[in-house]
Amino acid sequence: MGRRSGLVLCISVAALVGLGLVMLASTGAWAPGVDDDPYLLVKRQGLWAGVGLLAAAGTGCLDYRVLKKIWFPLLLAACGLLALCYVPGIAVAAKGESRWIAVPVIGRFQPSEAAKIVIIVALASWFAQYQAECRSFCRGFLIPGVLLAVPVGLIFFEKDMGTAAAVGAAGLLVLFAAGTRLTWLVLVVALAVAGLTVAVRSDPNRMRRFEALRNPDAEEHIRGAYWQQYRAKLAFAAGGLWGVGLGNGAEKHGYLPEAHTDFIFPVVGEELGLWFTLGTVFCFVLVSTAGVSISLHAPDHFGKLLGVGLTAVIALPAIMNIGVATSLLPNTGLPLPFVSYGGSNLVFTLAAVGLLVSLHRRAAFVERAEIPVIKERKLALKI
Repeated sequence: MGRRSGLVLCISVAALVGLGLVMLASTGAWAPGVDDDPYLLVKRQGLWAGVGLLAAAGTGCLDYRVLKKIWFPLLLAACGLLALCYVPGIAVAAKGESRWIAVPVIGRFQPSEAAKIVIIVALASWFAQYQAECRSFCRGFLIPGVLLAVPVGLIFFEKDMGTAAAVGAAGLLVLFAAGTRLTWLVLVVALAVAGLTVAVRSDPNRMRRFEALRNPDAEEHIRGAYWQQYRAKLAFAAGGLWGVGLGNGAEKHGYLPEAHTDFIFPVVGEELGLWFTLGTVFCFVLVSTAGVSISLHAPDHFGKLLGVGLTAVIALPAIMNIGVATSLLPNTGLPLPFVSYGGSNLVFTLAAVGLLVSLHRRAAFVERAEIPVIKERKLALKI
């Protein structure tokens, strides 16, 4: 993709944000809490999109190498914000989860959205400083593992298992790209799977979601934990190839809960059809491909790891959301980046895109024609 990766990235993100605003105009009128103004949610999302574009412009103009000098204060601030989710009076609980805090002027804010970018910056900065020791146990695995585990643990115990899994996987991907020994990473993954298994079995709500995915045809699951995914299947089936038409979907009328946030992808399938759902997936493929291309052409080790991590924190939640909507994964409660309603997610995901643009602006691209081709033959004598 090379030099065009930045343009491809920006066009794909713009298409996804535009699709999100269109779908919120269609679904927002039936969302809970909307009284007289049927376009209240799309107006709010448009406002947050404007703030996100300003954030993307700011991070895009910023020299990303500045972050390498301030990563530790940023990580402390991110962990402090995550800790506020446990403080009564500041934390805002919804549906048994404490993912948000109340901030003056801004209102409800989700610290994990900011923390996921800071975690990637911290890991990339650490390995840029200790690149030669990436294979050692202490500086190549233990200390960066702690840098990742502390904020991910804070996110997990907010009962936000989906975000913790996505951010943890993105962090492990950075460790893998940095050169950490694969044996240690496999051990961490095994321990994480064992820990998630214990956490799921100890929580009846989470356990019901897994059981519903294993046996989706059971009546108790259809009327219970599998209800959203069951209605999502009906939405995809009703939409078919061409969709029933924008605004004509039935599932958003109270049948499919969270149709404007976590389950907006099935509404796209119902109203706009298979072509638009495939187009949405293709846009995320382009975003991922462009992000990887940008990271490969970054001028330094810090930039390469930063690009890989930022691409992962955008792509992994998208994969998980689409997997949930198509009944491939248990319900995780993750929004679809750029498309679902939510200010914190939109602003900080656009800020991550801005950092990728900053990387692209300073990338070192080499055209094939610039590489001299020398015809020479080497002979070696083995003694």
